[in-house]
Amino acid sequence: MICTFSARFLPHKDPSKMLRRLHALHLLLLLLIALPASGVAQPASLAGLDVYIESAMADWEVPGLAIAVVKDDEVIYARGFGVTEIGGNQPVDEHTMFAIASTTKAFTAAALGILVDEGKIAWDDPVRKHLPLFSVADPYISREMTIRDLLTHRTGLAGHNNLWIASPFDRDELVRRLRFLPQESGFRSEYRYNNLMYIVAGEVVEAASGMLWDDFLEQRIFEPLGMTRTTTRSADVDAAENVTSSHARVDGKIRPIGRRNYDTLGGGGSIFSTVHDMAQWVRLHLAKGEFDGRRIIGEETIDEMHEPQVVIRIGDSDRKLFPDRMLSAYGLGWRIHDYRGRKVVQHTGWVNYTRTQVGMIPSEGIGMVAFSNSDFSGLHSALMYRVFDILLGAPEMDWSSAMLENSSGSGGSQMTRVAGTSPSLDLIRYAGVYTDSLYGSVRVDLENGGLVLRYSQEYVADLEHWHFNTFRARWRPTGFGGTFATFSLDHRGEIESLDLRGFTTFDRRDE
Repeated sequence: MICTFSARFLPHKDPSKMLRRLHALHLLLLLLIALPASGVAQPASLAGLDVYIESAMADWEVPGLAIAVVKDDEVIYARGFGVTEIGGNQPVDEHTMFAIASTTKAFTAAALGILVDEGKIAWDDPVRKHLPLFSVADPYISREMTIRDLLTHRTGLAGHNNLWIASPFDRDELVRRLRFLPQESGFRSEYRYNNLMYIVAGEVVEAASGMLWDDFLEQRIFEPLGMTRTTTRSADVDAAENVTSSHARVDGKIRPIGRRNYDTLGGGGSIFSTVHDMAQWVRLHLAKGEFDGRRIIGEETIDEMHEPQVVIRIGDSDRKLFPDRMLSAYGLGWRIHDYRGRKVVQHTGWVNYTRTQVGMIPSEGIGMVAFSNSDFSGLHSALMYRVFDILLGAPEMDWSSAMLENSSGSGGSQMTRVAGTSPSLDLIRYAGVYTDSLYGSVRVDLENGGLVLRYSQEYVADLEHWHFNTFRARWRPTGFGGTFATFSLDHRGEIESLDLRGFTTFDRRDE
């Protein structure tokens, strides 16, 4: 294999950045020498894409990536790059399984669409027509919320992602607890992304079809499309071969992260798949619901899924990258926007420390899928626009560099530390049980001279004193330290609550 590299690998004014790039490039060169190429033969129109991806992976320090491209109902490109786990030698290929995260949402919308085609539901049915016990805090919203509301992120309810990320609840219990979910904006007043509502949408699929959401997707979508390495169940992933690890930066170093069981997320993002399988999903959409001559979803239903339903404000970051953008909206499981005068139907995803991108320009018969096994990369999205430009014959644009520059300094927030402080009380006084109606209970214990917080079996953290009565939670086993726990005292100097950032405020409970 002959490789060429851009001038961005020449000496840089920032020596530490240059060293990181050289280290990443060294690893990449070893992989390119050792690993066989895989995937569909590269067509002439995509000449140079391999080299571009290899170079961009080094810039982003991405261990592994897979990509597939569809044009005119044909998969014209599908292959993997790098390794499934940093430091290992298992190559990523087009059959490597990744968590596809929120690109799952379009599958949930499609499942509901199939039920619309069959007359079992309507998009504007009240949720309670199919889930009679469904309830949120506001009785009016509980009564009026529709299936379309669930799918378009216009309920106004708070997201509270840690409810599905960290809680010990199954889907039924999680949906039951939504009656305690805060209302953050007006019902149907604005776009407010909410994974929890897609879990409810998956439960509607079960109620209306008589099948588990997981089984419905398998029998009505995965099997007809030949998506044999696609599943909604973590147990299937654990038993499979050729599954990528995930990676995150911990204390500045890229480390593999253990895979969590996110089955509870269900309709919001629990699917694992490959770019080969997802290319078939893209073909289905570009063919208006047909696949190899067989009708899977009605054409009108596909059109409705791709139709703008609720406006999304164009943020400063997007405006910087796309100054000419005029449309930004959400459809049914898809984001909709314009690009070079054409409508793009796309969605990104993040879960289990992987990043995903599925995107299409239906009018041109163009689609692509890209997965990366890193928490810190925007390369998956940059590749969508790179592929679009190539296939549209548009001027060349280095989207990877543009997005990398746009992401600089956008890392996780950190609390400024006040030096020279100490806890107000002896550590044993902080131990106890703290409760919340939505999240349940957390327990703080004194162990080996330090505080340990337990929320569920998988979510345990060592509390490291930060300042005053605030502690930094270092989650086991990764050592992540981005969560802060602040204890509040009452007028007697007794602890009355625990504010766990990213979760909620838990009240102290006397044992």
